[in-house]
Amino acid sequence: MRILVAGGTGFIGRVLIRQLSVQGNEIVALVRDVAGSAGIFPPEVRVNCWDGLTVGEWRLSVEEADAVINLSGASIGGGRWTPRRKALLLQSRLAPTRALVEAMRISRHRPRVFINASAVGYYGMSGGDVVTEDSPPGDDFLGATCRAWEAEALSAAPLGVRVVLPRFGVVLAEGGGVFDRMVLPFKFFLGGPLGSGDQWYAWVHRDDAIAAMHYLLERHELEGGFNVVSPESVTMRTFSRELGRALGRPSWMPVPSFALRVLFGEMSGVILQGRHVVPTRLLEAGFRFTHPTLRGALHAILG
Repeated sequence: MRILVAGGTGFIGRVLIRQLSVQGNEIVALVRDVAGSAGIFPPEVRVNCWDGLTVGEWRLSVEEADAVINLSGASIGGGRWTPRRKALLLQSRLAPTRALVEAMRISRHRPRVFINASAVGYYGMSGGDVVTEDSPPGDDFLGATCRAWEAEALSAAPLGVRVVLPRFGVVLAEGGGVFDRMVLPFKFFLGGPLGSGDQWYAWVHRDDAIAAMHYLLERHELEGGFNVVSPESVTMRTFSRELGRALGRPSWMPVPSFALRVLFGEMSGVILQGRHVVPTRLLEAGFRFTHPTLRGALHAILG
């Protein structure tokens, strides 16, 4: 296939592009900084420049593509949620998605499928209630952001494009993302659950997140939202205990809720409340996880 990937320099994108390329697909990566992306992708990957805002010459890559994958978006955990940061989180998702759909609209040839990343933040802070793809969206900041993000992507559907919305939980792997930050205190014997430890933690191994995207790319009958999370749901206390066990370190020093609120402000709600998310539609579609259990996933990551 000819596949266009936007947001491919990130934690998931660079591995996804590498795997798609090895499989013999023809890949074009849209990046804002061509020079800065040097060495990230295999040499056979073509790199085009865009601003993530407006339709330019890069739209010809959309016209040639069989599939478009959009992973664009500033990191949710990249800083305290000031009004300026919240505006960045929203616009870094909406603007690239809107530009890609507009490029599809004016193209003579449109891709067969548009895979646009989303997140389990779509459901808001659901506490201990079990969340499936049929659950309603949340009305907090993350819920509103994901809902608007998905609405932009779904505007490609009337153009005859199959739209798929993988809603990712926390993606675990070494070499970036949140996992490295979680491991660090355990290495200094300071690890423990965050907050009460009773909140649910929606996670997925990066290998399974990428395999799910392959699966959704190839299964032509699948469209709409899919929870890309492990089938084994755990609480933060269980997650911390298993992480400590995998590292050979104790999990004895919880971080108090009030400290997280002071440090992170509104963003602390993501850590302290959690969501009990299950991948109902992926399992019903026949997808099989390589790392369905937390203990197995941590062993694969840490050896």
